[in-house]
Amino acid sequence: MKVTRPHLSIIRAAVSPLDTDERRAAYRAGEFPRADAVQDLDKRYRWDLFLHATRGTSLISDLYAKGYNDAHLDTALKAVVPAL
Repeated sequence: MKVTRPHLSIIRAAVSPLDTDERRAAYRAGEFPRADAVQDLDKRYRWDLFLHATRGTSLISDLYAKGYNDAHLDTALKAVVPAL
């Protein structure tokens, strides 16, 4: 994984509080915007958590500025967010 441990810890701290049983159940039931168009539910879930957790912050732009790309961040999110 290209994402460093300190950056992974920051991502985990931002995302983990949002990963609730209720939210997981809603996603499994397809109760989220544009659910009918989703091809990879786990990926959609982890990215929705990440985007929600970082809304109003500079975290995403800071991570991209460090040289990470979507694939790097997705690998990190897979390590942080268990599959549905």
